[in-house]
Amino acid sequence: MAVNLIAPARLEAVPGARWAVAEAAIKKPGRPDMALLLLPETATLAGVFTRNAFAAAPVRVAQQHMATGRARALLVNSGNANAGTGRGGLADAQACCARAAELLGLDAEQVLPFSTGVIGQALPLDRMQGAIDTLASGLDEDGWLAAADAIRTTDTVAKGASRAVDIGSGQRIVLTGIAKGSGMIRPDMATMLAFIATDAAIDSDDLDAALRAAMADSFNAISVDGDTSTNDACMLCATGAGPGLSASDSGWPLFVSALTDLARELAQAIVRDGEGATRFITLAVTGARDPEEAREVGFTVAHSPLVKTACFAGDPNWGRILAAVGRARVADFSIDRVAIALDDVALVADGEPCADYAEADGAAVMARSEYTIAIDLGRGSGEATIWTSDLSYEYVRINAEYRS
Repeated sequence: MAVNLIAPARLEAVPGARWAVAEAAIKKPGRPDMALLLLPETATLAGVFTRNAFAAAPVRVAQQHMATGRARALLVNSGNANAGTGRGGLADAQACCARAAELLGLDAEQVLPFSTGVIGQALPLDRMQGAIDTLASGLDEDGWLAAADAIRTTDTVAKGASRAVDIGSGQRIVLTGIAKGSGMIRPDMATMLAFIATDAAIDSDDLDAALRAAMADSFNAISVDGDTSTNDACMLCATGAGPGLSASDSGWPLFVSALTDLARELAQAIVRDGEGATRFITLAVTGARDPEEAREVGFTVAHSPLVKTACFAGDPNWGRILAAVGRARVADFSIDRVAIALDDVALVADGEPCADYAEADGAAVMARSEYTIAIDLGRGSGEATIWTSDLSYEYVRINAEYRS
């Protein structure tokens, strides 16, 4: 059960962006598992991809096709990652692009493939190509929710969000995004899969800068289990159907702020829906020498199995937090200024246990479905916020049975 998360009731259409879904029974029959996004000729795109050395075939093909600067369509499948599949996987990804391109009247290099699911298995190419044949006839600007559902794997709910932004002079733009991800989440760039579009007309360089700015405080600030996927990708598309916007315009900061806020909502939804999650935990690290140091401490705590299992149990075993902070790779680390708190319950001050701490107070905080672990390193002005989840029996069950 996701932590305080429900699927969106509706998502705003983005003029110029049309989705369609289809069923290929890639892993199991009975639900759509393919989605296609078609963009107009005016569209520009920006993307970030996994840094995993075993980047999946669709990631590698998408990067090659993006380099042409001519991309018009995104083809997504769930149920099979097409990762660890060698030259055959590359050929299969290219074949899917070619089939979609033929139906859409595009070149194969204008289609970007994305996959998520089981690693190390070949795509069921015949079934997928049959499903692709039906996609072109179902394209709809109101297809965002259907696409959000089709790209799910172990996600318990579809994830999506919209924003409307007044960029000045009476001009309004729309942003809508969907994401999937629930396990194998410690992005080293973005998330497992996320697709965001706006109707603004933005050149590709500015769009890329906006996406990378939004990543730092959203998808790059989450962890469920510390594993970076082979298939991570986040795409930002500007259809050009709406007002023009550039980094030099007064409305640009409003756009980047809205994009970051939307990406943060999607990223937090992934943590809330972490496999088996029962807690949504904010790690607020302050007093670091720089933001990178704060992130190192935050992720060290977020990745600690002992901290995460204590969170699942609601056990205020704060020594586990203390130990994780102490083993973070921080140069010249002195503990005599460190403070740690659970929400407003102080645990440690100046490196010493707080004399007035009562375990019942700590237990009351950790019994909540959401709370903050605040860590002040007392050595500078750097800060970072990381979002993570607990580690439950259900996480083990889901991943033990993932291929069954």
